[in-house]
Amino acid sequence: MMGRHKVFCGERLSDLVQVAGAAGPPAELIFGDWYPALRTEGLVAGKTAKALLLGIPVLVGRKNDGTIFALRDLCPHRGIPLSAGWFDGEAVMCKYHGWRFEPCSGQCVEIPSLTSHETLDPTKIYANAFPCEERDGHAWVYVPPPGAGRVVAGSTELPLVPELPKFSTKFRSAYLTADLPCNVDHGIIGLMDPAHGPFVHQAWWWRSRASIHEKTKHFEPIPEGFRMASHAPSANSAPYKLLGVYGEPITTTIDFVLPNRRYETIRAGEKWFTSLTTVTPVTPSTCRIDVVAAWNVFYRVPFVTSIAKFFGARFVRQDQETMIEQAEGLRFNPGLMLIDDADKPAKWYFALKQARLKGTGEHPLSGPVTLHWRS
Repeated sequence: MMGRHKVFCGERLSDLVQVAGAAGPPAELIFGDWYPALRTEGLVAGKTAKALLLGIPVLVGRKNDGTIFALRDLCPHRGIPLSAGWFDGEAVMCKYHGWRFEPCSGQCVEIPSLTSHETLDPTKIYANAFPCEERDGHAWVYVPPPGAGRVVAGSTELPLVPELPKFSTKFRSAYLTADLPCNVDHGIIGLMDPAHGPFVHQAWWWRSRASIHEKTKHFEPIPEGFRMASHAPSANSAPYKLLGVYGEPITTTIDFVLPNRRYETIRAGEKWFTSLTTVTPVTPSTCRIDVVAAWNVFYRVPFVTSIAKFFGARFVRQDQETMIEQAEGLRFNPGLMLIDDADKPAKWYFALKQARLKGTGEHPLSGPVTLHWRS
């Protein structure tokens, strides 16, 4: 925030996102990177599911050989969604005119209406296929920049597919997801905000306003992001205190990496907990938060996964409810501010994002930086 790998589905926390017209202004989106489209546990061979990434309708499916694929959910012929048609485990067929496409490449393999008098070669026509890889129970889709043309899956020019770090072969894992009625920028700076914890996440098992105290954290630049250097976790967080039963020093490292990823690694000797949290733009004005976690702490404790999911779901729901309430205010386009030092990571994010979008600019951290705040 498995003997070997059993993934536990989390509760989908989307029921609360019903605030009509509450979405804030759109954010500029980062293309040319990997985004988690959907969970894959129920994506059996011959089945497809729909997703929306960066405003793009995407059809995700699994072929008979287990390979997953992602297609722009639009037929290149007349624009009808390919999801309205059929998938037999090998090819996607359009409902309108029966055009068939090999889904991993997007290549058209048949146009039923063609006769022997036609010279058109169907294989020179392509639906828009995106590179798609399965990691940690998610279908990760590479969304190229607009106008980039066809991107070949497996190309060495693509960035690495994100993956949750793991430090042993036996571990348990779980995930949570929630829809947020705000643009991805608000979702991300809320994700990295260190000062909201005692207010948004007040609970006996986490922390309270009475536990607020000054903190000093050291940050350092990393490629496409920044790192909160390894440190002893906050003494006012009950879950961290539980790890003290192992009698080992406890350390936490937190990385933020563009476009949307927060990695946290907690170590206590050979025991560990890791999480990967992403905030994915669904449209320019809405986003989705996904949390995937793995651990070998308390591995043999009964019901530990159910307990972790219960408290994790409450934690994520608190963030979701706060973002829904913030969205009410954002409808009126208020003036906003970022302060030092608690908001400095948000400033770094915006600087990194602009450098990526413009293709120019220096890293906002020229070296290690120490920040102070109370939380």
